[in-house]
Order: sequence, then C-alpha cells, then structure tokens
Amino acid sequence: MQEAHFSIERHFGLISAFGTITNSDMDIRNRIIKHFTDSAELKLRVKEDLSAPIADAAQLFFDCITNDGKILCCGNGGSAADSQHFAAELLNRFEVERPGLAAVALTTDSSVLTSIANDYDYSLIFSKQVRALGLPRDSLLAISTSGHSPNVVAAIHAAHERSMRVVALTGRDGGEMVRILKPGDVSICVDAKSTARIQEVHLLALHCICDAIDYQLMGE
Repeated sequence: MQEAHFSIERHFGLISAFGTITNSDMDIRNRIIKHFTDSAELKLRVKEDLSAPIADAAQLFFDCITNDGKILCCGNGGSAADSQHFAAELLNRFEVERPGLAAVALTTDSSVLTSIANDYDYSLIFSKQVRALGLPRDSLLAISTSGHSPNVVAAIHAAHERSMRVVALTGRDGGEMVRILKPGDVSICVDAKSTARIQEVHLLALHCICDAIDYQLMGE
C-alpha cells in the first residue's frame, strides 16, 4: 500500500528525488485565495444584472406555491444537488420558521430514474416525471451550467406542454434552454465560463430566492 501511494505521488510530480513534496503550502494557499477572490469578484460583477431575474423567479415561485402549486426541480451532477438543496429549503425551512412549501426534486428516486433510462432513454428521466406530476398551476426549476443538458431541455418542453412556467438557471450564454423559454418564463444566466464559479452563483441565487419567498410570506 505504501509503495502504491509513493508511485502515485511520483507519477504526478509531487515528490522530488529526495522524497520531499515540491508543491509548497504557500502555493496551495495562494490557489485557495484565488478561488475565493474569483468567486467574490464574479458575484459582485453580476449582482446588478441578476438581481431583476432573481426577483422575478422568486415572484414566480411565490405565486405558484401560494396558489396550491408545487415546484418541480431538476438538474445533473452538481445541479442535481442544487435542485435537492433548493427543494429541501422550501419543504423544510430556510432561515425562518414557517410552514413547509411544496417543492419536489426530480433527481432523487433511483427506481424512477433508472427505469426511465433503461426502458426509454436518459434524456427522458425528467420530462416523463414532469408530464406525470406537473399541473398548469405548478412550475419548474431547470438547472444546467451549460444550458445544453438534453434531459433538462426535454423537461422544459414537457413543462410547457403542461402549461407550467419555468425558471431556467444557466451559465455562459444560456444555451438551448434560454432559446426555448416562453413569455412568462424567467432566465437567470450567469455570464461566466468556469463551471465551478457558475455553480457558486447558482447557489447564491437559490438562497436569494428562498429569502425573497420567506420575506413575502413572513415579513422581516
């Protein structure tokens, strides 16, 4: 086991001829500081542009849940985690005590996801759920950093078929998702190229939406 560990480190150039680590602690700390700086600078750069669509998304969702509707959420990978995070903070709570709000992440039921992927196609794992569960008074949160995820694009089409309104959370130029949105939908597009940075702004945007919903429901 020790020999395997040594070989991996040597393979990536982490060990010198004398067996010491060549990447200094300061190099790592500088990289970490740069991540913090880049993240903060992006958030500050896009805050004015995104404040209006985030507020529009919060209003869309507020109108949905206060009219007996529910929010269906979907995404892949880190965006799937964001979908679940958002649904949990609505169904349970964000920062204030309040009744639970109707939100469902379409990313969590392994039997549903794998049966659809196996029997049909992976691109349909969300759209079939939207068609089965979605009602005209409901809404969809669709998340993709690229804006091109085929299964999320398909979910938007399915939501439109069910007369649902859509909030698209994307990055870069918004991709196909932005192009298929309809009047009444909301686009929150993070103007950045780094997937990690886009995801960090997505999470902040979702927290802002939660806060705005709670503010309208509960006040200060």
